[in-house]
Amino acid sequence: MCDFGVVMSSRLPPLAAEHIFSVSSSSLIDASRERVWSIMVDFESYKERSMTLVTPSNQPLEDQTPSVGKHISIAVNIPPKLGEPGWFGSGSAFVRIEVFDSQNFRAVWTTAGFPHWLLHSERWQTLTVDETNGKTRYETIEVFDGVVAYAIKFFVGGMLRLGFKAAAESLKARAEQD
Repeated sequence: MCDFGVVMSSRLPPLAAEHIFSVSSSSLIDASRERVWSIMVDFESYKERSMTLVTPSNQPLEDQTPSVGKHISIAVNIPPKLGEPGWFGSGSAFVRIEVFDSQNFRAVWTTAGFPHWLLHSERWQTLTVDETNGKTRYETIEVFDGVVAYAIKFFVGGMLRLGFKAAAESLKARAEQD
């Protein structure tokens, strides 16, 4: 489990093997980290996903600038895909931003509104420069724990993997546009 009492700038992403279930994806993007970051954190104009900064009681905030401590309401298509909801409609996720590090190009959020024993997830998104070609490497991982994590793994695990892959591909396509 994560300990947010530690200095967040020294934390590393979680190890998938230490959790009940994990989903990850990556993409090599021919754009600067600054460009990719600006797209990744601009929730209002990133139409390929629906994310809104909200109060802890899930009311939209006037200021949609991400920062530590703010909550995000995320619309989730089932099965995960970009655009309109899939066969089963849509669901939602409610998370709290734990790390928003624009100098090191990484963001972390965790589930909110559930006791940890029931459901806890931690999602990391990082941008690094690939040493061999100078392109930006986008990497994301989300780990799940708690009783509900078993149901997530069984019922929507495969669809989450597809959704993570689609999100990485969408970010790449958007960042590489002129």
